Amino acid sequence: MKILAIDYGQRKIGIAYAETIIVEPYCVLKYQSENEVIEKILEIIKSLDIEKVIVGVSEGKSAENSRNFGKKLLVKKDIDLEFVDETLSTKKAQEYSIEAGIKRSKRKLFEDAYAATVMLQWYIEKNV
Repeated sequence: MKILAIDYGQRKIGIAYAETIIVEPYCVLKYQSENEVIEKILEIIKSLDIEKVIVGVSEGKSAENSRNFGKKLLVKKDIDLEFVDETLSTKKAQEYSIEAGIKRSKRKLFEDAYAATVMLQWYIEKNV
């Protein structure tokens, strides 16, 4: 199953992708308009032939924003979408990046995609 993970943020979104049990960071989308970024994600879904999307949800207002974003995405594209806990995914992604020897400047650029990667890996380990 081809799965796309979204680490939602109000200015940028981390995207990860898995076609098997191996998860890869895909990209970080910086945006100003939510409609604009939804269209970009829809293009990614189409180009990768995605079957399922997971959206990370943390706590409080951030969780509400993530859920609202996911619902807007569903309105545009009827796809299997699931909300998953993303608590500590960014922290764990930073730890893995440091262990892997990734330079700080590159870690900072891709930290949202790395967080989406960790979140998707957790999801696959738990559900597949």
